[in-house]
Amino acid sequence: MIEHDPVVDVSDAQEIAPDVLVIPDHRVQLVPNVGVIGGRDAVLVVETGLGPRNAEKVLEFAADYARGRRLYLTTTHFHPEHSFGAQVFTGAATFLVNRDQADEVKEKGEGYLEMFKGLGEPVARALEGVELREADVVYEKEYDLDLGGRVVRLRATGRAHSRGDQVIRVPDAGVLFTGDLVEARQFAIFPWFPPHDTDVSGARWLAVMRRLAAEGAEIVVPGHGEVGGPRLLTDVRDYLRVLRDETWARRDSGTAPEAVAEEVAALMVQRHPEWSGRDWIEKATGCLCSEYGMPRDEE
Repeated sequence: MIEHDPVVDVSDAQEIAPDVLVIPDHRVQLVPNVGVIGGRDAVLVVETGLGPRNAEKVLEFAADYARGRRLYLTTTHFHPEHSFGAQVFTGAATFLVNRDQADEVKEKGEGYLEMFKGLGEPVARALEGVELREADVVYEKEYDLDLGGRVVRLRATGRAHSRGDQVIRVPDAGVLFTGDLVEARQFAIFPWFPPHDTDVSGARWLAVMRRLAAEGAEIVVPGHGEVGGPRLLTDVRDYLRVLRDETWARRDSGTAPEAVAEEVAALMVQRHPEWSGRDWIEKATGCLCSEYGMPRDEE
């Protein structure tokens, strides 16, 4: 259960590159890193925070920063702390997402709203009054957004952490916003909730991270945790590869799924004792056990 208020603190926004800001999560559960990316004519906001009250603070901050420039909004995926404040931006910003993310909101949004409300009174309070909003612009796989003198690239990655993950790249600044494809000093979040949601894919996530690591970035903004460099990409790639290999090796030997989870979790914690989110390892092995036998997309 979550006992603290998941509040976005806009007072500590940090410029990580020229006209690119991050409102940091301060490692508070259910608070994402929020991005603000500026060009000559427009500003793009990345993530809303959990619920209307957080989104109101983000919008106020972004509008003040924009100083009359046009506003856009996008979200890295549909999960509540990233997108369940989009309604606040109606009329103030043009909302863009990829097709799979738009579909996930329609199919799963109400279910996730109720599930998150059950995480504790502070979360339920933050989600009061949520109305799931449809995007103004829905793209298929790729969208280049011209902010004026700066083009920001929105790219759907395909199924990984969720079905509708997207990354946001600022090429001239070397910045990449990854959403929950990447976390800093935290085990990968696997929303493996059969039978309600099984769209997370460890095998495909690994393939996505191989591509992102190969493409690189000077500055990586994870979904949660501290902003870092390209090592964040390779750390997640390598973790997912070991996680898959250790899980599938045990399935090769006929180990029961329950024992697989216990053994792999112990190994991962031994390798990364400083990482948080240990409960996600069991979810990850459950997902990978379901994918056992898939072809390996080897590097």
